[in-house]
Amino acid sequence: MIQIDFDKMGGLIPAIIQDHVSGEVLMVAFMDKKTLDLTLESGKTWFFSRTRNKYWMKGEESGNTQEVVEVLTDCDADSVVIKVKQNGLAACHTGNRSCFYVKWENGQWVEHSNPLFNPDEVYKKG
Repeated sequence: MIQIDFDKMGGLIPAIIQDHVSGEVLMVAFMDKKTLDLTLESGKTWFFSRTRNKYWMKGEESGNTQEVVEVLTDCDADSVVIKVKQNGLAACHTGNRSCFYVKWENGQWVEHSNPLFNPDEVYKKG
């Protein structure tokens, strides 16, 4: 029986989040055993924030949730790809559809950004 190996990276695994229809990579985040279990049980994506040291469900503030369609692991069982139906406008906290909107072009990083919402309005800090 395959078991996810959380030990290689100190209890965390990378989770690649991909649109289940287009195949577009929407984001990469980290999961521990608890958040992977929550994701598998709830059908919504859950992650562990290394910078905030807390658990979070995608879309808990923005409403841009993700419904799990399929979960795969790699041959080493130390990372996952989660294919999702993206609810709401965007997966990225910057308001962009995908977190991967910066492209290497002609020797420099260039933003190809078309934010779909204003993060200052969605994530009210206070």
